[in-house]
Amino acid sequence: MKESHKAQDEMVIAIVWYRPEQWQRVRDIATDAEELEASFAEWLHVAEAKFKELQSSGLRVEKVDVDSEKLILWCNERGLENDGKARSRYAAERLSELDQKRSLIQRRT
Repeated sequence: MKESHKAQDEMVIAIVWYRPEQWQRVRDIATDAEELEASFAEWLHVAEAKFKELQSSGLRVEKVDVDSEKLILWCNERGLENDGKARSRYAAERLSELDQKRSLIQRRT
């Protein structure tokens, strides 16, 4: 998870969100696989609890879909190991990109 900021300086937390069908691939490509939950069900339980905890503290939290193959490319392009720090950075960058697109769309309407 990583912080991102909107134009009005609202704190936003990006939380990586994996797809069930990609969970094993995510574990296979992670350099810190031993730090990840053993199953998607276990990960989902932990992730949902963290998501609710952050929301209840008043933060804007957004789930950021992580496609394992795009994550690999992103890490390779930046010379990063696919670890928790890189995955958090990836989610923060993706959220920033999504927020920029949303802002452009809102300006047009």
